[in-house]
Amino acid sequence: MMYRIVRYFSHLLVVLLMLPAMSIASNNGNTEVRSDLPPLQIEPTGIVKVLPKKYPETWFWVQDIAFGHMTSGKVALIDAAENTLSKQYKGSIDNSLLGNFVLGKIQNEVYMTETFYSRGVRGERTDVVTIWSKDTLEPIDEVVWSNTNRYMGLPQRNALQLIDNEKLLLVFNLNPATSVTVIDIESRKILNEIAIPGCALIYPTGKRGFSSICSNGSLLSTQLTSDGKITSQKRTIPFFNPDTTPVFEHVALVDGFAYIPSFTGIMHKVNLKGDTASVVGSWSMVSNDELRENWRPGGVVFIDSDEQGNIYVIMHPDGHEGSQQQGGTEIWVFNSKTGKRVSRYPVQSWAISLGVSRGKTPLLMLTNGEMQQEVYDAMSGKYIRTISAGLETPLVIIGSK
Repeated sequence: MMYRIVRYFSHLLVVLLMLPAMSIASNNGNTEVRSDLPPLQIEPTGIVKVLPKKYPETWFWVQDIAFGHMTSGKVALIDAAENTLSKQYKGSIDNSLLGNFVLGKIQNEVYMTETFYSRGVRGERTDVVTIWSKDTLEPIDEVVWSNTNRYMGLPQRNALQLIDNEKLLLVFNLNPATSVTVIDIESRKILNEIAIPGCALIYPTGKRGFSSICSNGSLLSTQLTSDGKITSQKRTIPFFNPDTTPVFEHVALVDGFAYIPSFTGIMHKVNLKGDTASVVGSWSMVSNDELRENWRPGGVVFIDSDEQGNIYVIMHPDGHEGSQQQGGTEIWVFNSKTGKRVSRYPVQSWAISLGVSRGKTPLLMLTNGEMQQEVYDAMSGKYIRTISAGLETPLVIIGSK
Protein backbone atom coordinates (compact mmCIF):
# COMPACT_ATOMS: atom_id res chain seq x y z
CA MET A 1 0.00 0.00 0.00
CA MET A 2 2.79 2.43 0.93
CA TYR A 3 4.57 1.61 -2.34
CA ARG A 4 1.45 2.50 -4.31
CA ILE A 5 1.13 5.83 -2.50
CA VAL A 6 4.80 6.73 -3.10
CA ARG A 7 4.52 5.66 -6.74
CA TYR A 8 1.39 7.79 -7.20
CA PHE A 9 3.00 10.91 -5.80
CA SER A 10 6.15 10.28 -7.88
CA HIS A 11 4.05 10.26 -11.04
CA LEU A 12 2.21 13.37 -9.88
CA LEU A 13 5.51 15.18 -9.30
CA VAL A 14 6.71 14.31 -12.79
CA VAL A 15 3.51 15.70 -14.31
CA LEU A 16 3.82 18.93 -12.30
CA LEU A 17 7.44 19.38 -13.41
CA MET A 18 6.44 18.87 -17.03
CA LEU A 19 3.67 21.50 -16.96
CA PRO A 20 5.94 24.48 -17.87
CA ALA A 21 7.45 22.58 -20.78
CA MET A 22 4.02 21.49 -21.94
CA SER A 23 2.87 25.11 -21.79
CA ILE A 24 5.81 26.26 -23.89
CA ALA A 25 5.22 23.50 -26.42
CA SER A 26 1.56 24.42 -26.71
CA ASN A 27 2.64 27.99 -27.44
CA ASN A 28 4.86 26.81 -30.33
CA GLY A 29 7.97 27.55 -28.32
CA ASN A 30 7.20 31.26 -28.08
CA THR A 31 8.15 32.39 -24.55
CA GLU A 32 8.23 36.13 -25.25
CA VAL A 33 6.05 38.46 -23.21
CA ARG A 34 3.07 39.71 -25.20
CA SER A 35 3.17 43.48 -24.91
CA ASP A 36 -0.10 43.85 -26.79
CA LEU A 37 -2.07 42.14 -24.04
CA PRO A 38 -3.41 44.09 -21.04
CA PRO A 39 -1.76 43.33 -17.68
CA LEU A 40 -3.50 40.93 -15.34
CA GLN A 41 -5.65 42.65 -12.78
CA ILE A 42 -4.46 42.30 -9.21
CA GLU A 43 -7.10 40.49 -7.21
CA PRO A 44 -7.98 42.29 -3.97
CA THR A 45 -7.41 40.31 -0.80
CA GLY A 46 -8.25 40.84 2.84
CA ILE A 47 -11.52 42.63 2.15
CA VAL A 48 -13.82 42.88 5.17
CA LYS A 49 -17.43 43.68 4.33
CA VAL A 50 -19.49 45.24 7.09
CA LEU A 51 -22.71 43.38 7.85
CA PRO A 52 -25.95 45.23 8.61
CA LYS A 53 -26.50 46.41 12.18
CA LYS A 54 -29.73 44.46 12.28
CA TYR A 55 -29.56 41.15 10.50
CA PRO A 56 -32.42 40.06 8.23
CA GLU A 57 -34.93 37.77 9.92
CA THR A 58 -33.92 34.86 7.68
CA TRP A 59 -30.33 34.67 8.98
CA PHE A 60 -29.26 31.86 11.30
CA TRP A 61 -26.17 31.15 13.38
CA VAL A 62 -25.14 27.50 12.98
CA GLN A 63 -22.45 26.10 15.28
CA ASP A 64 -20.11 23.44 13.90
CA ILE A 65 -18.32 21.89 16.86
CA ALA A 66 -16.04 19.89 14.50
CA PHE A 67 -15.80 16.59 16.35
CA GLY A 68 -12.79 15.53 14.28
CA HIS A 69 -10.74 18.66 15.13
CA MET A 70 -12.41 20.48 17.97
CA THR A 71 -9.70 23.12 18.32
CA SER A 72 -10.90 24.61 15.03
CA GLY A 73 -14.68 24.66 15.29
CA LYS A 74 -16.70 27.57 13.99
CA VAL A 75 -20.06 29.28 13.97
CA ALA A 76 -21.39 30.06 10.50
CA LEU A 77 -23.85 32.81 9.61
CA ILE A 78 -26.31 31.53 7.00
CA ASP A 79 -29.17 33.19 5.13
CA ALA A 80 -31.89 30.56 4.80
CA ALA A 81 -33.80 32.59 2.19
CA GLU A 82 -31.12 32.46 -0.51
CA ASN A 83 -30.87 29.79 -3.23
CA THR A 84 -27.12 29.55 -3.79
CA LEU A 85 -24.35 28.81 -1.31
CA SER A 86 -22.38 31.91 -2.30
CA LYS A 87 -25.30 34.04 -1.12
CA GLN A 88 -26.34 31.80 1.78
CA TYR A 89 -22.96 31.82 3.51
CA LYS A 90 -22.43 35.27 5.05
CA GLY A 91 -19.33 34.46 7.09
CA SER A 92 -18.15 32.64 10.19
CA ILE A 93 -16.31 33.06 13.47
CA ASP A 94 -13.86 30.62 15.02
CA ASN A 95 -14.56 28.55 18.11
CA SER A 96 -12.06 26.41 20.01
CA LEU A 97 -12.97 23.30 22.00
CA LEU A 98 -16.71 23.01 22.42
CA GLY A 99 -17.45 26.61 23.29
CA ASN A 100 -20.87 28.16 23.75
CA PHE A 101 -22.06 31.45 22.34
CA VAL A 102 -24.77 34.03 22.96
CA LEU A 103 -25.88 36.94 20.80
CA GLY A 104 -26.10 40.50 22.05
CA LYS A 105 -28.71 42.90 20.69
CA ILE A 106 -27.86 46.08 22.57
CA GLN A 107 -24.07 45.77 22.27
CA ASN A 108 -24.17 44.23 18.77
CA GLU A 109 -21.61 41.66 19.87
CA VAL A 110 -21.24 37.89 20.03
CA TYR A 111 -19.88 36.36 23.25
CA MET A 112 -18.21 32.96 23.05
CA THR A 113 -16.46 30.69 25.53
CA GLU A 114 -13.28 29.05 24.26
CA THR A 115 -10.36 27.01 25.55
CA PHE A 116 -6.74 27.02 24.32
CA TYR A 117 -3.68 24.96 25.22
CA SER A 118 -0.13 26.29 25.00
CA ARG A 119 0.96 23.29 22.91
CA GLY A 120 -2.12 22.98 20.74
CA VAL A 121 -3.89 20.05 22.38
CA ARG A 122 -1.74 19.88 25.52
CA GLY A 123 0.18 22.14 27.86
CA GLU A 124 -1.12 25.01 29.94
CA ARG A 125 -4.87 25.58 29.58
CA THR A 126 -6.45 29.00 29.18
CA ASP A 127 -10.21 29.61 29.25
CA VAL A 128 -11.52 32.83 27.72
CA VAL A 129 -14.66 34.59 26.64
CA THR A 130 -13.95 35.93 23.17
CA ILE A 131 -15.99 38.96 22.10
CA TRP A 132 -16.73 39.29 18.39
CA SER A 133 -18.14 42.17 16.37
CA LYS A 134 -21.43 41.33 14.67
CA ASP A 135 -20.59 43.96 12.03
CA THR A 136 -17.32 42.47 10.79
CA LEU A 137 -17.18 39.03 12.49
CA GLU A 138 -13.77 39.99 13.88
CA PRO A 139 -12.58 39.40 17.48
CA ILE A 140 -12.51 42.71 19.33
CA ASP A 141 -11.78 41.73 22.95
CA GLU A 142 -11.54 38.84 25.40
CA VAL A 143 -11.92 38.05 29.09
CA VAL A 144 -9.39 35.55 30.46
CA TRP A 145 -10.44 33.11 33.18
CA SER A 146 -8.61 33.00 36.49
CA ASN A 147 -9.76 29.37 36.87
CA THR A 148 -9.90 26.77 34.11
CA ASN A 149 -13.34 25.42 34.90
CA ARG A 150 -15.81 26.54 32.23
CA TYR A 151 -18.27 23.91 30.99
CA MET A 152 -16.77 21.97 28.09
CA GLY A 153 -19.25 19.52 26.57
CA LEU A 154 -21.90 19.39 23.88
CA PRO A 155 -22.84 23.05 23.30
CA GLN A 156 -25.90 24.27 25.18
CA ARG A 157 -27.99 27.37 24.53
CA ASN A 158 -28.23 27.96 28.27
CA ALA A 159 -24.59 27.51 29.27
CA LEU A 160 -23.98 31.19 28.48
CA GLN A 161 -26.54 33.95 29.03
CA LEU A 162 -26.90 37.72 29.15
CA ILE A 163 -29.01 39.31 31.90
CA ASP A 164 -29.81 42.76 33.30
CA ASN A 165 -30.29 44.39 29.87
CA GLU A 166 -27.05 42.79 28.69
CA LYS A 167 -24.97 44.39 31.44
CA LEU A 168 -23.93 41.03 32.90
CA LEU A 169 -22.72 37.87 31.16
CA LEU A 170 -23.16 34.57 33.00
CA VAL A 171 -20.99 31.54 32.22
CA PHE A 172 -21.76 28.01 33.42
CA ASN A 173 -18.80 26.12 34.90
CA LEU A 174 -18.37 22.37 35.45
CA ASN A 175 -15.13 20.97 36.85
CA PRO A 176 -16.82 18.78 38.25
CA ALA A 177 -18.37 21.15 40.83
CA THR A 178 -20.86 23.52 39.25
CA SER A 179 -20.78 27.30 39.43
CA VAL A 180 -21.60 30.43 37.43
CA THR A 181 -19.06 33.14 36.60
CA VAL A 182 -20.39 36.70 36.43
CA ILE A 183 -18.74 39.11 33.95
CA ASP A 184 -19.37 42.84 33.62
CA ILE A 185 -19.89 43.55 29.92
CA GLU A 186 -18.79 47.18 30.01
CA SER A 187 -15.55 46.73 31.97
CA ARG A 188 -14.85 43.23 30.57
CA LYS A 189 -13.99 42.07 34.10
CA ILE A 190 -14.94 39.00 36.13
CA LEU A 191 -17.02 40.10 39.12
CA ASN A 192 -17.80 36.86 40.94
CA GLU A 193 -18.07 33.09 40.81
CA ILE A 194 -21.25 31.71 42.36
CA ALA A 195 -21.54 28.11 43.54
CA ILE A 196 -24.69 26.24 42.44
CA PRO A 197 -24.03 22.80 43.98
CA GLY A 198 -25.91 19.95 42.32
CA CYS A 199 -27.42 22.27 39.71
CA ALA A 200 -26.63 23.22 36.12
CA LEU A 201 -27.10 25.81 33.37
CA ILE A 202 -28.56 29.31 33.32
CA TYR A 203 -32.16 30.43 32.73
CA PRO A 204 -32.60 34.22 33.12
CA THR A 205 -34.89 34.95 36.07
CA GLY A 206 -36.32 38.16 37.51
CA LYS A 207 -34.68 41.57 37.25
CA ARG A 208 -31.08 40.47 37.62
CA GLY A 209 -30.87 36.76 38.25
CA PHE A 210 -30.93 33.22 36.95
CA SER A 211 -32.27 29.77 37.73
CA SER A 212 -30.55 26.42 37.34
CA ILE A 213 -32.00 22.93 37.09
CA CYS A 214 -30.96 20.61 39.91
CA SER A 215 -30.31 16.89 40.32
CA ASN A 216 -32.97 16.49 43.02
CA GLY A 217 -35.73 17.69 40.67
CA SER A 218 -35.86 21.30 41.85
CA LEU A 219 -34.77 24.68 40.50
CA LEU A 220 -32.25 26.95 42.23
CA SER A 221 -32.90 30.68 41.73
CA THR A 222 -30.18 33.28 42.36
CA GLN A 223 -30.56 37.07 42.36
CA LEU A 224 -27.59 39.42 42.03
CA THR A 225 -26.55 43.00 42.66
CA SER A 226 -25.25 45.09 39.76
CA ASP A 227 -21.69 44.16 40.78
CA GLY A 228 -22.40 40.43 40.79
CA LYS A 229 -22.93 39.73 44.49
CA ILE A 230 -25.68 37.39 45.69
CA THR A 231 -28.77 39.02 47.18
CA SER A 232 -30.85 35.83 47.42
CA GLN A 233 -30.63 32.15 46.55
CA LYS A 234 -33.68 29.90 46.91
CA ARG A 235 -34.71 26.41 45.80
CA THR A 236 -38.13 25.38 44.59
CA ILE A 237 -39.76 22.17 45.70
CA PRO A 238 -38.93 19.27 43.31
CA PHE A 239 -41.24 19.07 40.29
CA PHE A 240 -39.77 15.94 38.67
CA ASN A 241 -38.07 12.73 39.75
CA PRO A 242 -34.70 12.32 38.00
CA ASP A 243 -35.00 8.53 38.19
CA THR A 244 -38.61 7.96 37.11
CA THR A 245 -39.74 11.20 35.36
CA PRO A 246 -36.54 12.85 34.08
CA VAL A 247 -36.61 16.11 32.13
CA PHE A 248 -34.36 17.63 29.49
CA GLU A 249 -32.03 20.53 30.21
CA HIS A 250 -33.10 22.06 26.87
CA VAL A 251 -35.99 24.49 27.26
CA ALA A 252 -38.05 26.99 25.28
CA LEU A 253 -38.05 30.51 26.75
CA VAL A 254 -41.22 32.54 26.00
CA ASP A 255 -42.11 35.88 27.61
CA GLY A 256 -40.54 35.14 30.98
CA PHE A 257 -41.62 31.50 31.12
CA ALA A 258 -39.49 28.39 30.65
CA TYR A 259 -41.07 25.33 29.05
CA ILE A 260 -39.20 22.24 30.17
CA PRO A 261 -40.08 18.92 28.44
CA SER A 262 -39.75 15.51 30.04
CA PHE A 263 -38.37 12.44 28.30
CA THR A 264 -41.91 11.08 27.84
CA GLY A 265 -43.54 14.28 26.57
CA ILE A 266 -44.80 16.15 29.63
CA MET A 267 -44.22 19.91 29.30
CA HIS A 268 -43.59 21.76 32.56
CA LYS A 269 -44.31 25.50 32.59
CA VAL A 270 -42.07 27.55 34.90
CA ASN A 271 -42.56 31.24 35.73
CA LEU A 272 -39.20 33.06 35.68
CA LYS A 273 -40.53 36.61 36.04
CA GLY A 274 -40.05 36.90 39.80
CA ASP A 275 -36.98 36.57 41.98
CA THR A 276 -37.64 32.84 42.42
CA ALA A 277 -38.73 30.38 39.76
CA SER A 278 -42.11 28.77 40.29
CA VAL A 279 -43.67 25.80 38.50
CA VAL A 280 -47.16 26.88 37.44
CA GLY A 281 -48.42 23.83 35.58
CA SER A 282 -47.78 21.04 33.11
CA TRP A 283 -49.45 19.44 30.10
CA SER A 284 -48.92 16.44 27.86
CA MET A 285 -47.57 16.91 24.35
CA VAL A 286 -48.94 13.52 23.29
CA SER A 287 -52.48 12.13 23.18
CA ASN A 288 -53.40 8.76 24.60
CA ASP A 289 -53.15 7.16 21.15
CA GLU A 290 -49.77 8.79 20.55
CA LEU A 291 -48.65 7.68 23.98
CA ARG A 292 -49.37 4.07 23.02
CA GLU A 293 -47.18 4.60 19.94
CA ASN A 294 -44.46 5.94 22.25
CA TRP A 295 -44.15 9.35 20.58
CA ARG A 296 -41.47 11.29 22.44
CA PRO A 297 -39.33 14.42 22.07
CA GLY A 298 -35.64 14.09 21.41
CA GLY A 299 -32.50 15.24 19.68
CA VAL A 300 -29.38 17.26 20.47
CA VAL A 301 -30.92 20.75 20.59
CA PHE A 302 -34.50 19.85 19.70
CA ILE A 303 -36.72 22.66 21.04
CA ASP A 304 -37.14 26.36 20.25
CA SER A 305 -39.79 29.09 20.12
CA ASP A 306 -40.84 31.96 17.85
CA GLU A 307 -41.86 35.54 18.63
CA GLN A 308 -45.55 34.60 18.51
CA GLY A 309 -45.13 32.24 21.46
CA ASN A 310 -45.21 28.95 19.57
CA ILE A 311 -42.94 26.10 20.67
CA TYR A 312 -41.31 23.75 18.14
CA VAL A 313 -40.22 20.25 19.13
CA ILE A 314 -38.56 17.36 17.27
CA MET A 315 -40.60 14.19 17.91
CA HIS A 316 -40.07 10.49 17.19
CA PRO A 317 -42.26 7.36 17.48
CA ASP A 318 -41.30 4.10 19.19
CA GLY A 319 -39.47 5.99 21.92
CA HIS A 320 -37.65 4.05 24.60
CA GLU A 321 -35.05 4.53 27.29
CA GLY A 322 -32.03 6.05 25.56
CA SER A 323 -33.88 7.43 22.52
CA GLN A 324 -34.05 10.96 23.92
CA GLN A 325 -30.96 12.11 22.01
CA GLN A 326 -31.63 10.36 18.71
CA GLY A 327 -33.75 13.02 17.02
CA GLY A 328 -36.98 12.41 15.13
CA THR A 329 -39.09 12.33 11.99
CA GLU A 330 -41.61 15.09 12.71
CA ILE A 331 -41.91 18.64 14.02
CA TRP A 332 -44.75 19.36 16.44
CA VAL A 333 -45.78 22.96 17.16
CA PHE A 334 -47.55 23.99 20.36
CA ASN A 335 -49.20 27.21 21.51
CA SER A 336 -47.35 28.05 24.72
CA LYS A 337 -50.37 29.71 26.38
CA THR A 338 -52.91 26.95 25.74
CA GLY A 339 -50.65 23.92 25.47
CA LYS A 340 -52.55 22.90 22.32
CA ARG A 341 -50.78 21.52 19.29
CA VAL A 342 -51.30 23.89 16.37
CA SER A 343 -49.24 22.15 13.69
CA ARG A 344 -47.55 18.84 12.95
CA TYR A 345 -45.49 17.90 9.91
CA PRO A 346 -42.89 15.36 8.71
CA VAL A 347 -39.37 16.36 7.74
CA GLN A 348 -37.45 15.32 4.64
CA SER A 349 -34.80 13.43 6.60
CA TRP A 350 -34.04 12.51 10.19
CA ALA A 351 -33.83 15.67 12.33
CA ILE A 352 -31.42 16.03 15.23
CA SER A 353 -31.37 19.80 15.99
CA LEU A 354 -33.48 22.83 15.11
CA GLY A 355 -33.72 26.60 15.38
CA VAL A 356 -36.48 29.10 14.55
CA SER A 357 -36.07 32.57 13.06
CA ARG A 358 -37.60 35.87 14.11
CA GLY A 359 -40.53 37.63 12.47
CA LYS A 360 -44.24 37.13 11.76
CA THR A 361 -43.58 34.33 9.25
CA PRO A 362 -40.67 32.45 10.84
CA LEU A 363 -38.52 29.87 9.16
CA LEU A 364 -37.43 26.65 10.82
CA MET A 365 -33.94 25.34 10.14
CA LEU A 366 -32.91 21.85 11.19
CA THR A 367 -29.81 19.71 10.98
CA ASN A 368 -30.46 16.31 9.44
CA GLY A 369 -28.56 13.04 9.69
CA GLU A 370 -26.36 14.03 6.76
CA MET A 371 -25.31 17.19 8.64
CA GLN A 372 -27.13 19.38 6.12
CA GLN A 373 -29.55 22.18 6.98
CA GLU A 374 -33.17 21.79 5.89
CA VAL A 375 -35.37 24.89 5.78
CA TYR A 376 -39.15 24.91 6.29
CA ASP A 377 -41.97 27.37 6.75
CA ALA A 378 -42.09 27.04 10.52
CA MET A 379 -45.87 26.91 10.95
CA SER A 380 -47.11 25.13 7.82
CA GLY A 381 -44.17 22.78 7.49
CA LYS A 382 -43.73 23.53 3.80
CA TYR A 383 -40.29 22.33 2.74
CA ILE A 384 -38.25 25.12 1.13
CA ARG A 385 -34.68 23.93 0.53
CA THR A 386 -31.67 22.00 1.80
CA ILE A 387 -28.42 23.85 2.42
CA SER A 388 -25.06 22.07 2.20
CA ALA A 389 -22.61 24.54 3.71
CA GLY A 390 -19.79 22.06 4.29
CA LEU A 391 -20.31 21.98 8.05
CA GLU A 392 -19.22 18.77 9.77
CA THR A 393 -21.23 18.61 13.01
CA PRO A 394 -23.62 21.61 13.08
CA LEU A 395 -25.50 20.82 16.27
CA VAL A 396 -26.68 24.22 17.53
CA ILE A 397 -28.90 26.53 15.44
CA ILE A 398 -30.00 29.97 16.64
CA GLY A 399 -32.09 32.50 14.77
CA SER A 400 -30.31 35.83 14.36
CA LYS A 401 -31.05 38.80 16.63
